[in-house]
Amino acid sequence: MSELSVDELIENFELLDQWEDRYRYIIDLGRALPPMAETDKTEANRVHGCVSQVWLRSDVSDETPPRIHFSADSDAFIVKGLVAILMMVYQGRTADEILAADIRGILDRLGLAQALSPSRSNGLYAMVKRIRALAGHHAADASLPA
Repeated sequence: MSELSVDELIENFELLDQWEDRYRYIIDLGRALPPMAETDKTEANRVHGCVSQVWLRSDVSDETPPRIHFSADSDAFIVKGLVAILMMVYQGRTADEILAADIRGILDRLGLAQALSPSRSNGLYAMVKRIRALAGHHAADASLPA
């Protein structure tokens, strides 16, 4: 997946006038998402609250401060593209950065709130909730004495 920044993503969205073109772009982002190992597509990694199947897994680096790396996938093209957008926001960030990210502001700037169906929007926020929960879990683990 390209190292596209959120600002570059927003600029690219602004260049596309029609939502049909934006949906194609979202699908292309999903196609560029690194593959997730089939062995990671388990019930424990499944995101509940999505109509489509979505799997999300996290790992923490040994860096100081620790950074969280995600792998994710979906069985639906548009949803996989939405996963890719979330990865642009959250991939490789610290738990504190993830928890502080203004995801609603970013999604509003992209216009996704108005363009997604209620079920897709609910699924998107279920993914955000899961990412934030994983970050909170990793933050709590990091604060425990060694």
